[in-house]
Amino acid sequence: MQVVNRKALHQYEVLERYVAGLVLEGAEVKSLRAGGGQIQDAFCVFREGELYVVNMYIAPYERAGYAQPPARRMRKLLLRAEELRRLQGKLTQKGLTLVPLRLFFNERGWAKLEIALVRGKTQYDRRRSIQDREEKRRLERLRKRF
Repeated sequence: MQVVNRKALHQYEVLERYVAGLVLEGAEVKSLRAGGGQIQDAFCVFREGELYVVNMYIAPYERAGYAQPPARRMRKLLLRAEELRRLQGKLTQKGLTLVPLRLFFNERGWAKLEIALVRGKTQYDRRRSIQDREEKRRLERLRKRF
């Protein structure tokens, strides 16, 4: 199971990537394993020196009991202290933000969130990346033909 934020890759220029652990409840993990997660509108914020992901949707698990966590609650991200300090310093620069790129389970079965320090692309940059992608596809087609 893997959830990818394709919209973020289109709208932002990725500067640095980090892999963070998530603090989840049992029903949330089961729901994610069943494919019930979305990260399109999510973003990361610092609260009292700790990093949280906001607006990440995890569907309610139908077999869980009455104590279901809210679907869009703030979830704490787990990073090393030095990484947190570095990110907090970088976020003071104008135009930089943290967005989740990918939600996945690692080889040990732990839920991980790949986050990135990003800068917004201008309309020109977006068009340029589309042109580059189309050119790459065209060259690949020609290479296969000959």
